[in-house]
Amino acid sequence: MGNADYVYPSTNDHQCAHRVAIPPPKPFFKSFKNSLKETFFPDDPLRQFKNKTPSRKLILGLQYFLPILEWAPRYSLQFLKADLISGITIASLAIPQGISYAKLANLPPILGLYSSFIPPLVYAMMGSSRDLAVGTVAVASLLTASMLGKEVNATENPTLYLHLAFTATFFAGLLQASLGLLRLGFIVDFLSHATIVGFMAGAATVVCLQQLKGILGLDHFTHSTDILSVLRSVFTQTHQWRWESGVLGVGFLFFLVVTKYFSKRQPKLFWVSAMAPLTSVILGSLLVYLTHAQNHDVQIGNLKKGLNPPSFGDFVFTSPYMSTAVKTGVITGIIALAEGIAVGRSFAMFKHYHIDGNKEMVAIGTMNIVGSCFSCYLTTGPFSRSAVNFNAGCKTAMSNVIMAIAVMFTLLFLTPLFHYTPLVVLSAIIISAMLGLIDYEAVIRLWKVDKFDFVVCMGAYIGVVFASVEVGLVIAVAISVVRLLLFVARPRTVVLGNIPDSTIYRNVEQYPNTNNVPGVLILEIDAPIYFANSSYLRERISRWIDEEEDKLKSAGESSLQYVILDMNAVGNIDTSGISMLEEVKKTTDRRGLKLVLANPGAEVMKKLNKSNFLENIGQEWIYLTVGEAVEACNYKLHTCKPESTKEESQPWNNIV
Repeated sequence: MGNADYVYPSTNDHQCAHRVAIPPPKPFFKSFKNSLKETFFPDDPLRQFKNKTPSRKLILGLQYFLPILEWAPRYSLQFLKADLISGITIASLAIPQGISYAKLANLPPILGLYSSFIPPLVYAMMGSSRDLAVGTVAVASLLTASMLGKEVNATENPTLYLHLAFTATFFAGLLQASLGLLRLGFIVDFLSHATIVGFMAGAATVVCLQQLKGILGLDHFTHSTDILSVLRSVFTQTHQWRWESGVLGVGFLFFLVVTKYFSKRQPKLFWVSAMAPLTSVILGSLLVYLTHAQNHDVQIGNLKKGLNPPSFGDFVFTSPYMSTAVKTGVITGIIALAEGIAVGRSFAMFKHYHIDGNKEMVAIGTMNIVGSCFSCYLTTGPFSRSAVNFNAGCKTAMSNVIMAIAVMFTLLFLTPLFHYTPLVVLSAIIISAMLGLIDYEAVIRLWKVDKFDFVVCMGAYIGVVFASVEVGLVIAVAISVVRLLLFVARPRTVVLGNIPDSTIYRNVEQYPNTNNVPGVLILEIDAPIYFANSSYLRERISRWIDEEEDKLKSAGESSLQYVILDMNAVGNIDTSGISMLEEVKKTTDRRGLKLVLANPGAEVMKKLNKSNFLENIGQEWIYLTVGEAVEACNYKLHTCKPESTKEESQPWNNIV
């Protein structure tokens, strides 16, 4: 930063400084209405209804809640060809994944197919994403097993466990739809990117470890999800490891990983990895049938024939189980919602179209409510299935309908063929899918870009892996909230200096070649001023003044006369913030300094005017820009004597 050899830029006379306007008063209800609109309707969804006839408004309203009415009339044969290929492709992935994830949730395998039939049909009518492929997901399945398993043993009481799963899905859908209808989608934003990366990676690690039961052919396994319990359960049963299951599992896992790597290197051959899980199921079933492996301790799965039976009479609304179902539904619902919306937005960005987050919440919630009434458990838009749908060239949500029809055909005619499906193959399918959720590249990027985000990510990962999925989620959200509070309670304040040969003032740390302004300290406040940070800002401004005076004294330069607060980034202020400015004004007066404000916004000016602070400080000490404020201070320094003498010996906080 430059020294006192500062040359003031040539500008017009200081008398020509622009006056900072006070916005005209608005009625309270109008301001309140605008605040509500910005909070709950930032995208202005009602804009499309303006100046329309009642019949047109009715059509637009139906299209808003049922987007299929918007794109179906324009549907073409070309779109059908693309969606047909995509639908069949994702069906080949949905069938083995659905069976696998249902087993992961400790539910009957057939529920995985049920959940790939009804929910996609509902989403195709209500969803706004063209690329989202609906189905069950591993993390929600793991959470369901973990949370419901604490209350009911799935092996000892399978009927109650199944009914609780339906009830939890119902409450999850109710929460999701309510968040969308009430325009509360911003709540999901509290799950930051770093939180989701760490949580997903931790859940994937836990899921992979849980699959050692199937890979090694173990009959008894821990119900805990932490890594220590899982490893203890594995290595205390070494005498029960089955080499047939191990060989089969490792072989199919190798096949799935290789096909995924191959498709990643050759994106046009996406269908290779998409077909690999179904191919593994077919080959595994043939191998078991031909070699009679069921006689060699290789476990076999079994599926029954038929469409979804109704389950709306199976909900559990009695204590003590209802509280468990509600808790499970809330947590799994939020996680599924965050994943589904994030995936939908990602692919929408690639194809340059927009999806409405609140509308997606209503769609996802409705499909889970309807699904829970027809023997489905929690569904959303998993990334792996949606990526296959995207790469297959889908055009509309009709690909979900095609997939549902393929699953329906399977339920009606093909389920007996899965009788010989070895569970070890399902374990291999789950592990291969989970490896893709461990995004180590994103973790490395977090470390490089933002260390605090890295801490949030690792907090979620360690909590999930070493404690439980719920603990990991709580840790990650808690760290994120602490960071949010730190942003609010400890806003940045920086010293500004003049960029040579200009009237521009910038952070002296970012621009070391800036010049300081003799007798003037310029501070920028980078956040709104609220009760949570007003005390901190008062103390921080005090320290900046003390440090500046000490520096000037040691350098033998002219003493400090003016303190300019650049309030360009102060979007709002509350009564505590106004009290803080009044205290700063009093203490600067006592020390012989003059407080100057630069560029306060409309909301800030309105409140400062109503609190009479403008009269206290004087309109002549409020300027539109930092440049005008510096020019005025320079004029005063060279033409006027200070009105008061400094009382340097008095401490800053000695306020009367």
